[in-house]
Amino acid sequence: MNDFDFLAGHWNVTNRRLVKALSGSDEWDEFPGYSVATRHFGGAASFDEIECPTKGFSGLTVRVYNPQTRQWSIYWASSASGVLDTSPMVGAFEGDRGEFYGEETHEGRPVRCRFVWTVIGDDAARWEQAFSEDDGRTWETNWTMDFTRA
Repeated sequence: MNDFDFLAGHWNVTNRRLVKALSGSDEWDEFPGYSVATRHFGGAASFDEIECPTKGFSGLTVRVYNPQTRQWSIYWASSASGVLDTSPMVGAFEGDRGEFYGEETHEGRPVRCRFVWTVIGDDAARWEQAFSEDDGRTWETNWTMDFTRA
């Protein structure tokens, strides 16, 4: 249940986001972010806020561990929309890698979504988001965040 303990603290974040997802594009937009994460419920909950000053938005993530299913539910809110997602990404860690799946909408159409968290060490981690239009047979990574402890 302490899978996200590694994230507690202050981070510099390098974001790389695909300019146009699910279009065959390979043009990436890179921008900085700054994140602060905290642990709660003895490690069974994790909150973080990321600020992306050059993009003019902030995001908030809430993660809660379910001891019965041994899975995490991850919820996201953005200052751009002012809405907390009601459909979580759900999954678990195996070692230093966690995979989480859920349903999203991209440009008005439903897509499968995957988050991958990789713990690289005490001072580095990576998050990736990918979409699938074919129910998970193929994935396109459209956003990565490389975390370096501040």
